[in-house]
Amino acid sequence: MTEIADIFNDYGEEYIAAHKLSIQEYKAIGAIRACRTSELGGHVDECGYFRISYNSCRNRHCPKCQSLAKEKWLDARNRDLLPIEYYHVVFTIPNELNDLALRNKKEIYAILFKASSETLKELSEDPKYLGAEIGFISILHTWGQNLIEHPHIHCIVTGGGLSLDKSKWISSRKGFFIPVKVISRLFKGKFLHYLKERYFNKKLKFVGLIRELEKYNSFQILLDKLYKKEWIVYAKKPFRSPQYVIQYLGRYTHRIAISNNRIIKLENGLVTFKWRDYKDGNKNKFMTLDSFEFMRRFLLHILPHRFVKIRHYGILSNKNRKTKLKLCKELLGVAKDEMDYIKKETWVEQMIRLIGVDYSKCPCCKKGTMIKKSELQPKCCSPPEIKGAVAE
Repeated sequence: MTEIADIFNDYGEEYIAAHKLSIQEYKAIGAIRACRTSELGGHVDECGYFRISYNSCRNRHCPKCQSLAKEKWLDARNRDLLPIEYYHVVFTIPNELNDLALRNKKEIYAILFKASSETLKELSEDPKYLGAEIGFISILHTWGQNLIEHPHIHCIVTGGGLSLDKSKWISSRKGFFIPVKVISRLFKGKFLHYLKERYFNKKLKFVGLIRELEKYNSFQILLDKLYKKEWIVYAKKPFRSPQYVIQYLGRYTHRIAISNNRIIKLENGLVTFKWRDYKDGNKNKFMTLDSFEFMRRFLLHILPHRFVKIRHYGILSNKNRKTKLKLCKELLGVAKDEMDYIKKETWVEQMIRLIGVDYSKCPCCKKGTMIKKSELQPKCCSPPEIKGAVAE
């Protein structure tokens, strides 16, 4: 099966030589190429049968390193679930801002988080709609199915919240959150306010295709166009159960721009991959790109250093989880053993529970226990010569 690592291994050096890349892009390419190879070292396990396990790169843009991180994150979020309705709200910025966002990732993505979170908090605290403090998780995605820039935020929102005097739980009306037009217009106003603020404080860079926007008149023309446009905010119907929220979150949390299972083939410098065309009835299609264009599109979605792509707000924020969220559970009648019980597990026990695989058992005899025999130092040129050894 062709993987993203194969594309960077075959054509990455040539691409790097021809393009000026950021440090984060260099690191991502290097990590993806080295992931689970002798380059990163590993260890040898034995039970009459030898198994070589190479280390993972743990880069958040690597398609091989997200599954376990996702399962661990979802397991932790499962303890935060409340017996209520949850909503999925998506905030998207207009295409006219894509070039500006691409050259100012940290600033524009930060504005996207700030404007969307303030919109949800302000409207939910308004007695006209709810009059309570809600909780929500925001997840940044920057791509569309064809790997073109498409910055948007997925929010999983509680259908209700803690009253402002902290005395009761207030549920939203059945099957209803807040009108999307109200959300959209407030979000637009907040986003453009913060965009202008950064422009006048000279926090934005105007290079390449957007150099003209540095001039105030050109920037104002863009703003006028954006103010007149209806911005897209999408709100789905509530989830059918709190448990389904966790399954649904798994589709979005640790996703990268494209996974290995969407790559069909790499042939003669051309990459073919599957994609879903939402504008054509969600039809599954195939797209073929030159390897350089594929790598360019993939690298568009490398996030700035230490930029947090999953954020928690309101009663679900880290500072409120042990106080307000705990109070909400009490008000909703959640049993105490469901609230705070966290069993200490070994990594083997955790893997069995999360993904149903016991890595300690010998895959050959199915009975013995694999015992670590030796460490493999990073940057090995090739696997050690061990009879019967299988690399994993």
